[in-house]
Amino acid sequence: MSTVNASVQGLLGLLQLGQRVRAATSIEALGFVAVNETRAVLGYRQAALWREGSGVAAVSGVPQVEHDAPYVQWLARLFRALGPVHAPRVLDPATLPALVAEEWTTWLPLHALVMPLPQAGGGPQALLLLAREQPWLDEELALAGELGALLGHGLYALRPREALWRRGVALLRRRKAWWKIALALLVVCLIPVRLSALAPAEVTPVDPFVVRAPLDGVIDSLKVVPNQPVKTGALLFNLDATTLRSRYASARKAYETAQEEYRQSAQQAVTDDKSKLQMAERRGDLAQKAVDVAYSADQLARVQVKAERDGVAVFADVNDWTGKAVVVGEKVLVLADPAGVELTGFLPVGDQIALAPGADVTFYPKASPFTAYHATVESVAYKATPTDEAVLAYRVKARFAAGEALPRLGLMGTSRLYAGRVPLIYYVLRRPLASLRQWLG
Repeated sequence: MSTVNASVQGLLGLLQLGQRVRAATSIEALGFVAVNETRAVLGYRQAALWREGSGVAAVSGVPQVEHDAPYVQWLARLFRALGPVHAPRVLDPATLPALVAEEWTTWLPLHALVMPLPQAGGGPQALLLLAREQPWLDEELALAGELGALLGHGLYALRPREALWRRGVALLRRRKAWWKIALALLVVCLIPVRLSALAPAEVTPVDPFVVRAPLDGVIDSLKVVPNQPVKTGALLFNLDATTLRSRYASARKAYETAQEEYRQSAQQAVTDDKSKLQMAERRGDLAQKAVDVAYSADQLARVQVKAERDGVAVFADVNDWTGKAVVVGEKVLVLADPAGVELTGFLPVGDQIALAPGADVTFYPKASPFTAYHATVESVAYKATPTDEAVLAYRVKARFAAGEALPRLGLMGTSRLYAGRVPLIYYVLRRPLASLRQWLG
């Protein structure tokens, strides 16, 4: 009956000890519980906890272990002499090395029990040593197994978290892991992805009408502002007409003088044969002066430049042109249809991919980062030309998808150009391999 009561008391003590183990917040606190509060489960006089890598971690009756103390050093030799312990067992001093067995009676009672503290998730081996004067019973050995499992679970729960890189190194040390990693990398490298490249782009007009300077001169004033809608015949800008008016007045005066001289020659030719010859010369001079007057009048009429079609005036700033000297044929502004726009991209030579008409393009405007427009490639320039940023690039023309809202004319942003599918390894190493090839030659 006493044995049954002792077993019941041990189980009750095990339940109470479980609460203390769960309340422990560190391995040191758990070690104190293991060597001092397990008396409620198994009676003993002395106890010691040993952990692989740390040595003697806790000793009953003392708040802190002094590793230089003779008793602690002897315990360390004892635990090292035990080797692996897989189940609770009673220690026999006769089976221990002579150096340990000779000092047994100096440090411990005769009967000692050692139990492993197994950690389900793995970890350093831990042993708990209990010693007393009375022999250990078989029922106590079974209870010791449960006690060791409880304390081992607590040690695993409170273990220091291993760094991620250490776990990776430990995984790589396993030979089977290499094959799995190599297979996973091969599968990832062969995943097909869409080959793409980024290029700056701008929304430009389709078939724009370029308004040029009709003659050499100085722009007097612009009659429109940027992005202003204009109708056919609307005045766009004026050239300074001061010089042209002077030329026209001079040509007109010369024409009137030649006309008077011709009239006098015609009157004298009636009676004088010599005047008939002069009349022919005067007639030619009068015709030349008439041509000069007509030319001056035509130039004077062209100082006012008018729109030849409906559209929106596209240029940067009025002040950029007011008072500026221009030559004949110089571009001043563009008349564009806001409903007819296309995407013009500039693909750098270093990012060149095999684009073909019909390839997909996605345009991301800078003014609206959460908006995207879809288009298809219409043409790619055969030869690369320098851009305004002095970057050698291919000009790419793309038409926006039908049925979608068109972006605003002049909008700038970034376009992503797609050119079919390739393995992921090719997509990742395309630029490094191209640079390496240029470096190696």
